[in-house]
Amino acid sequence: MIIWLASYPKSGNTLLRTMLSAYLFSREGMFNFELLRNIKQYPNENVLDRMGIKLEDFDEIIKNSVKGQELYINRNSVGFCKTHNMLYNYEKKYPFTNLDNTLGVIYIVRDPRNVVLSYARHVGKPIEETVKFVTLGKCFKHDIMGNWSENYQSWKALKTNNKYLLIKYEDLVSKREETFLKILTFIFKLRKINFALDNKKFENTIKTTTFDNLKKLESKSTFLESAKNDKGERINFFDKGQKRNWSTTLDRNLSDQIEYAFKKDMVELGYL
Repeated sequence: MIIWLASYPKSGNTLLRTMLSAYLFSREGMFNFELLRNIKQYPNENVLDRMGIKLEDFDEIIKNSVKGQELYINRNSVGFCKTHNMLYNYEKKYPFTNLDNTLGVIYIVRDPRNVVLSYARHVGKPIEETVKFVTLGKCFKHDIMGNWSENYQSWKALKTNNKYLLIKYEDLVSKREETFLKILTFIFKLRKINFALDNKKFENTIKTTTFDNLKKLESKSTFLESAKNDKGERINFFDKGQKRNWSTTLDRNLSDQIEYAFKKDMVELGYL
């Protein structure tokens, strides 16, 4: 079964995966990029190829999401999957996933004003265009994301089954130990396994997954999730992280657009 690591793009999913992979998939909690291979992404091109579905055929991707997961997972074990999909149920008969495939979700949310800045840099698009993308919501590659609010709200459906944990990116950065402990406790509870913290492993995980250390690791080796610009040159994935501040960078008219579009959610989350 799957424990989803779900988020809108550039909201801290990668940071969470570095921490989980270091603690759960290494002997001593020392992070390296190879450990991320233990956490897959869904949907992915290999599964779509096996089903004979093309990346641009969104209708077929939507209709076969659950089937693809059945090809992809072992229901007798638990694995993690990253996704930027919203928890859609297209035409009320084509869900993104179901409770047969899903054990739970950790949803990571970030202030959308900083999401826009980070996402624009990542995809090499103008800020104005990215604001439209984030507020209107579109498909990207093979992800059916919705807009920032739709993505965030959709995954709340799993709260009724006690399978939902909301994590703010800002807490994952500023309250690292407390927040990561909450995440680990949630995972072990989902799996119905008694949780005993390995203090040394936990300490090493926290130490080796700081933003500065991840940035240093990326400078020494290729990080496959980094994007490329129009010239084919790689853009570093780890740029400013928690130092990115919309209030000093984002044009006031653009921040007003975001706040108008997402006021209810931003107030709910303490961003306004």
